[in-house]
Amino acid sequence: MGLVAMETPPAAVALDEVKAFLRVATSDEDALIAGFVRSASMACEAFTGLALVSREIRETIVPGAWRRLGATPVQAIGDVTAVTGDDAETPLAADAYRIDIDAAGDGWVRVSSGEKRARVRYTAGLAADWNGLPEPLRQGIVRLAAHLYAVRSEADAPPACVAALWRPWRRIRLG
Repeated sequence: MGLVAMETPPAAVALDEVKAFLRVATSDEDALIAGFVRSASMACEAFTGLALVSREIRETIVPGAWRRLGATPVQAIGDVTAVTGDDAETPLAADAYRIDIDAAGDGWVRVSSGEKRARVRYTAGLAADWNGLPEPLRQGIVRLAAHLYAVRSEADAPPACVAALWRPWRRIRLG
């Protein structure tokens, strides 16, 4: 049904790396470059299918069968609540749902069919912070952010090296 990230991945350390890559010494365009870092990070998450930096996520699911959570890798599954028509949440009893995190890092939740919607709060992310990310993912984000800064409004394809750096980390789901 829907994912809502509760926190945005931090871009402060990445900002310094992108500025160094671009050889930008002033802070005049920090906000602009930080926006490009956020866009590049989101593109990396979309391409790889991974949540990069650990954060809390809130996802609404339809009860019944086992449901795979939308973000991965899941580190922990917190509370599961029933959601009413006015979006109010009521905690579910422990025997009203089941949770599991498989070896691939996918989170699974099954809520009894007595509810119409349920909300799951969980933590997902590949690393605790920017510095914990694998270097190919970091370098791809830096290069894409630098590319966005350089081309600005021009329609220009991202560098092929970005996809080459990210491709080994890509998770594709079938079905």
